[in-house]
Amino acid sequence: MWDVVLDALLDTLKLFPFLLLLYILIELMEHNTRVGRANAALAGRWAPLLGSATGLIPMCGFSVMAAKLYERKYVTLGTLLAVFIATSDEAFLVMLVSDMGWLDKLVSILSICGIKLVLGAGVGYLADALAKRRGASLVPMPVIDYEEDDHAEGGHDREGENGHAHGHAHGHAHEHAHAHEHGAHAGDEFTACEHKHGKKGNLSLYFVSPLLHALQVAAFVLLVNLVFGFLFFFVGEERVIGFLQGSGYWYQPLICSVLGLVPNCASTVILAEVYAMGGISFGSCLAGLVVNTGLGCLVLFKNAKALRRALLICAFLFVLGIAVGYAVNAVALALPPISL
Repeated sequence: MWDVVLDALLDTLKLFPFLLLLYILIELMEHNTRVGRANAALAGRWAPLLGSATGLIPMCGFSVMAAKLYERKYVTLGTLLAVFIATSDEAFLVMLVSDMGWLDKLVSILSICGIKLVLGAGVGYLADALAKRRGASLVPMPVIDYEEDDHAEGGHDREGENGHAHGHAHGHAHEHAHAHEHGAHAGDEFTACEHKHGKKGNLSLYFVSPLLHALQVAAFVLLVNLVFGFLFFFVGEERVIGFLQGSGYWYQPLICSVLGLVPNCASTVILAEVYAMGGISFGSCLAGLVVNTGLGCLVLFKNAKALRRALLICAFLFVLGIAVGYAVNAVALALPPISL
């Protein structure tokens, strides 16, 4: 039982550096001129493809970062979906250390990577194209630009995250304007302001505030890891594996997709282990890995005011995973067996 607690702590500790760097990055993007100018690149033409490639890295921290950036409107829905679809958490690592032959490992991992990369990028571009067709802007946030005037003490009026200027223009070059950002979303965890801070203010803004928010999310993640860790402990991993093995060829994609919904690395580990043992088909394993987003969806559900949006994203991934699983299984049955 203590192993469950230790595993949950280790998984959370591995994620914490990503969370801290993410919140520091968000603060820099919202307050710093040079980083702020670069935020448009997150919604550029290559964003879904880059997101899909990043999601292939076997770390759940990237899906968490994508989820938080999406909440802040720094990345589009298409980029978020690309990262989520490509994420496989620890599945590749489990396959590498399994008893499979080296050629089986190579073909399996490369096939999963290739399918996920193409699928993630394709779905991402399609989602952005549909959003653009509906008239939605693909540039998530306006770039914050701090323009300096030799005759002015401060900057010009700027737009906040919600697109409305809150600055007080006095009409003289010697007077300064302050633009306050009140958050693009209701329910944002903090309010950004564009004032220039002193050393003490910068320390609080760029480290203390990100640290506090990272600790809050880490505590939430730890709690969920403990819940699902104890669930697997009491149910028994062997029972889950046995259930998957005996579920039948045409039921496996559905059951593996349900298992993929579990926001815990245990789900991807089990899927990879059972596949390596020959207990489930390649398509069924792929179905669960397409649905699984690491801890990404968990971060979306943390925002209580956007539960409907999170549910829709998870439902879409679930349907997509099932469809991919059955399609790959059908193709595998149609093709002659290949001996590796």
